[in-house]
Amino acid sequence: MQSAATVLGVLRERGRRGLPVNELYRQLFNPQLYLLAYGRIYANHGAMTPGVTQETVDGMSQAKIGRIIEAMRHERYRFRPVRRVHIPKSSGKTRPLGLPTWSDKLVGEVVRLLLEAYYEPTFSDRSHGFRPGRGCHTALREIANTWTGTAWFIEADIADCFGSLDHDLMIKILSEKIHDNRFLRLVRNMLTAGYLEDWKWGATLSGAPQGGVASPILSSIYLRKLDQFVETVLIPEYTRGDRRARNPAYLDLQNRLAKARRRGDRAQARALRRHMVSLPSSDPDDPGYRRLRYCRYADDHLLGFTGPKAEAEAEEIKQRLATFLRDELKLELSQDKTLITHARTGAARFLGYEIIVQHNSRKTTRRRRTVNGQVALRVPLDVIKAKSAPYLQHGKPAKQKALTDGSDHTIVATYGAIYRGIVQYYLLAGDVHRLHRLRWVMETSMLKTLAGKHRSSVSKMAARFKAKVQTPQGIRTCFEARIERDGRQPLVARFGGLPLHRQRSAAVTDRQPIRVDYPHKEIVQRLLADTCEICGQTGEVQVHHIRKLADLGIPGPLQPHWAKAMANKRRKSLVVCTACHGHIHTGQPALPLTQ
Repeated sequence: MQSAATVLGVLRERGRRGLPVNELYRQLFNPQLYLLAYGRIYANHGAMTPGVTQETVDGMSQAKIGRIIEAMRHERYRFRPVRRVHIPKSSGKTRPLGLPTWSDKLVGEVVRLLLEAYYEPTFSDRSHGFRPGRGCHTALREIANTWTGTAWFIEADIADCFGSLDHDLMIKILSEKIHDNRFLRLVRNMLTAGYLEDWKWGATLSGAPQGGVASPILSSIYLRKLDQFVETVLIPEYTRGDRRARNPAYLDLQNRLAKARRRGDRAQARALRRHMVSLPSSDPDDPGYRRLRYCRYADDHLLGFTGPKAEAEAEEIKQRLATFLRDELKLELSQDKTLITHARTGAARFLGYEIIVQHNSRKTTRRRRTVNGQVALRVPLDVIKAKSAPYLQHGKPAKQKALTDGSDHTIVATYGAIYRGIVQYYLLAGDVHRLHRLRWVMETSMLKTLAGKHRSSVSKMAARFKAKVQTPQGIRTCFEARIERDGRQPLVARFGGLPLHRQRSAAVTDRQPIRVDYPHKEIVQRLLADTCEICGQTGEVQVHHIRKLADLGIPGPLQPHWAKAMANKRRKSLVVCTACHGHIHTGQPALPLTQ
């Protein structure tokens, strides 16, 4: 039996060489892939959330993997409908979210592993969504560093992209490289499993299930056709010339400057040089120079067009893009969110940032107007207003009543985590200092919450929790709350202390972290040891999972042995035999822990 690393490595090499893959379905008989999938998703927040059945990650075992593989061998495995819930969106609307059962999550992760290994080498470098090592910041850095001189931005957004993916077209795209009908039937079954809402079954006639483990990779494979169209058709057609022609007026001044220097007329040479600095050296309206650039993150994509007064051509690019999506991918551009913006007089919105092209003829560096044509990232003012709104009441910072019953550590940690996440996301912006307003609002609200808890004043709370922290930019003031612990490092919650200075190399951790081929998860090794960690019995073990350590209860003599073991090791999992697992759930006493 091949290891998971070997299987994925072979698929990755075939994808890199553009070779089709056969008998992919047979890889679903490999238990190593299921163990790898389990090690990757067992700690996810949704692992303990049930779908249409009560099955969760709790009770995971090698026997369960064996039952899934046996069903796969006889092609009897069927995906269950997902349990649909609705989560709120920033616009006030809701987004449907599907909650699969644990077995479907496990199989979906195996399918995702196989598809990602094969297709990842074939994806475009201009695609940044749901990919290892890429994210929002890599997309924004690409735009900031390589889109110099852009004249028009075309903001394109696909209406209900993930809910509109055509199933027949999806299978057709997969069949171009995957020559295995059994695997394709399994994927189709995943897409058409349906959903349960208020215990009523509904059919999924299109789209990838929101919340499905394999949905991101399937959508990336589907939209790869869009990347290929832009890169092989649009960009070659709208790219012209190696460089802009020289500006005739600038060349004339340059010749006159050379003559003045030969005559020794230094006064005229200085005057000519000052005049030259005010003119572009190349012709900004050169009809022989065009550039089209493209960047995509999931269903949001941005195009940058460089050309003289080219609004008509930018509109033509937008229409061609809409026609391709409608005719070839059966998708529609959102008319409200698809905009054409002049790069110097307006600002494009992409991934929560404002993107502009700078122009300032007065600012010179080493006799050059280095700012002109450079792309700049900005923090939108409405974002600061929206992030500050939950902490304001009648226009002033107010305490959060829902947090006043919590500990000091909880209050500071809650405010600190939210503020830190916002700041770290916008560190690429040149005007990240605008977040000082948000810092003041959240800081004052936090201090008022602490003051309400202790029946004290804001000034006393500020003096009590104020601390100094060392940063790469020097010492900064922040607010700290500590929980001292005997024999261990204290728990420290911190708010602030983040310098609001632009960081060109800032990185954000997306939902898809960088992963190696086969991480040797401790949980997998413990499962493979096949030994109960309570009574020492071997064979037929299961993994007991809890959602959080607080569920273990208050330490004391009445706490069960298994709970003490998990609390002492700070583990949310425990490998146990079937009998001990039953005792845990029924509340019966289990045998003492083995030494």
